[in-house]
Amino acid sequence: MKTEKKLWIVFALVVGISFAVLGYYGYEIYQQAPPIPETVVNEDGTVLFTGQDIRDGQNAWQSMGGQEVGSIWGHGAYLAPDWTADWLHREALFFLNGMASEEGFTDYESAPAETQAALRVRLQQEIRENTFDPGTKTLTISATRYEAFQTLSDYYKGLFMGGEELEELRNYYSIPENAIRDPQRMEDMNAFFFWASWACVTERPGDDISYTHNWPSDELIGNKATGDLLLWTGFSVIMLLFGTGVLVFYHAKNKEEEVDAPQEDPLMQQNITPSMRAVEKYFWIVNLLILVQVMMGVITAHYGVEGNLLYGFPLAEILPYAVSRTWHVQLAIYWIATAWLATGLFIGPSLTGKDPKFQKIGVNVLFVALLVIVVGSMAGQWMGIMQKMGYTENFWFGHQGYEYVGLGRFWQAFLLIGLFIWLALMIRPMIPVFKSKSNEKHLLTMFLISCAAIALFFAAGLMWGRQTNLAIAEYWRWWVVHLWVEGFFEVFATVVAAFLFTRMGLLQIRSASTAVIFATVIFLAGGILGTFHHLYFTGTPKAVMALGATFSALEVVPLVLIGFEAFHNYRLSKSTEWLKDYKWPIYCLISVSFWNFLGAGIFGFLINPPIALYYMQGLNTTALHGHTALFGVYGMLGIGLILFVLRSLYRNQKWNNKLIGFSFWSINIGLMLMALLSVLPVGLLQTVASVNEGMWYARSAEFLQQPLMNTLRWLRVIGDTIFAIGIIALFVFVINLFYDKKKMKATESDLIK
Repeated sequence: MKTEKKLWIVFALVVGISFAVLGYYGYEIYQQAPPIPETVVNEDGTVLFTGQDIRDGQNAWQSMGGQEVGSIWGHGAYLAPDWTADWLHREALFFLNGMASEEGFTDYESAPAETQAALRVRLQQEIRENTFDPGTKTLTISATRYEAFQTLSDYYKGLFMGGEELEELRNYYSIPENAIRDPQRMEDMNAFFFWASWACVTERPGDDISYTHNWPSDELIGNKATGDLLLWTGFSVIMLLFGTGVLVFYHAKNKEEEVDAPQEDPLMQQNITPSMRAVEKYFWIVNLLILVQVMMGVITAHYGVEGNLLYGFPLAEILPYAVSRTWHVQLAIYWIATAWLATGLFIGPSLTGKDPKFQKIGVNVLFVALLVIVVGSMAGQWMGIMQKMGYTENFWFGHQGYEYVGLGRFWQAFLLIGLFIWLALMIRPMIPVFKSKSNEKHLLTMFLISCAAIALFFAAGLMWGRQTNLAIAEYWRWWVVHLWVEGFFEVFATVVAAFLFTRMGLLQIRSASTAVIFATVIFLAGGILGTFHHLYFTGTPKAVMALGATFSALEVVPLVLIGFEAFHNYRLSKSTEWLKDYKWPIYCLISVSFWNFLGAGIFGFLINPPIALYYMQGLNTTALHGHTALFGVYGMLGIGLILFVLRSLYRNQKWNNKLIGFSFWSINIGLMLMALLSVLPVGLLQTVASVNEGMWYARSAEFLQQPLMNTLRWLRVIGDTIFAIGIIALFVFVINLFYDKKKMKATESDLIK
């Protein structure tokens, strides 16, 4: 049996079994999600609020930006608190101070240690007991707990609706005045905050842990790390070592074939079809979107040190933190995806040098559709956050409130249709190649599988509704963020890189095909079930932690040997004279390898093990991984692909290598300084605070507004500035290519005359 056939069988087994397990535990999440009671009553049966109030409150939270303003269950933005951790700690202090007063003390802090211990036990007995009746779907709470609810409701009303006494705190959190403008919405959102916090402390039926596996950490309420967290952390490290050993053995056993590079650039011999030429405008838009995305990032980061101001200007009145952060995150997905989609549209017809009928029209229609989606979704998100839409309108056209998939449902569906149009445009030019039984069929098959997966797995974003239980919505959201962005985008990236090198004559097609299928199997073996590591503390069953810890460790395994890939790419870049023209595109691929190891590997595994994530979820350590992995890996690959395609489109032009070289090093050095000078130290100091005091403290203004923390946030300006200058240089470089091309055409026209 041929090696390729064996690998395809393993690929099918890995994908089939992994998705079966993922689906089964998805069913379990549906069954065991924290229940939303139909009514919440006090001990005498008086209805205090209803399940519909809770569900409407979830929509109110989403309408103001949701996960872009603080976080729930640790998922979301990092500037404002985690509202579940914040609510629980304030609720606990309300109970403890009241009980201490009954004992004759001024407050809890003034009581002696033994009294404090006794009070904590009483508190935990009350708030950890599960008083939800599944038969009547009624949650019963004590009079004291309802009094706490009313007190906290007044506090959050003042915070979100403009109470003057909380103006300074609101500024620290970069929450604009009247973020919620309707009193009814505020009442609903308080009901939702209560439910989400209740799930974090109330023990599952028949168990001694909360629905969120005792997250967030807080000694007062009895939320402590469990033995499971330590057990599965140890097992994940063992799996990492085992997987690394196996991969090292495989790598040592299988030597790469040496290839003599061709004397001339094969890519310069390919015919540029009309549809390939039509792809050019995609890259102008990508170039612009990168610039806007980075600008939104600069504004968002600055809000962290100056609240609602931008160097004294009250920018938050028209562009609140929730909007700038939404656009910053959303545009990253848009421009990276567009760069990759455009590269695919360029590669397809290049295989035969011919366009299928209406291919150029399809490319142009898709371009217009993408423009409408980008502009329409961003406008809708602004209107939603500015409270200009009702709950239903906001869900469809505004802001769904979920990080990375915050665009309204209409725009989601529109984008899904666009992805299927793109898939059709990818398949059509490849049909003649498959009919000819080309030796590229294995590589092209994996290429089409990754393209189909990019289209199909975005559909997971349509699986939740406007008022779906948050635990279930999180399950499907991570299908998009992890499986779509971190999963099949990775496969697409691997295939495209291999494909480009084979087309340039630098890799043997057979060895490249085998390597790609093997790499895909290794990555998906950990990547599919590794989705669960995002769901440890989102109301999921215990088994999710075991699976997530085990398989997320395997995600890191292929990244351990990433240095070999970087060295291999570097060696290829030196193999022949004409490859000097591809120095910077290839350097981008080398950069991808570096950030894959550091950002996705080291910084990813820093937060992946259960015990680490228990204390780090929702801290700047997550932002560290996000920035270095998303931009460092996918962003730099997007830039590299742009440069590869532009090299072919502008084949007769001399590049400004000094400018693109300056851009490359500025972007990478700036990203590194951003990480090491600011985001990493802030995240590590927050982790220490989380371990010692609790998640509530690590995310509090009390901790984050200390002079040292402010200094560290200001230090981010150094890396951000260098990074932004590099992005501007890239923008100028691409624009200059366009103008140089126009000059060349004008000169040629004059010579003809």
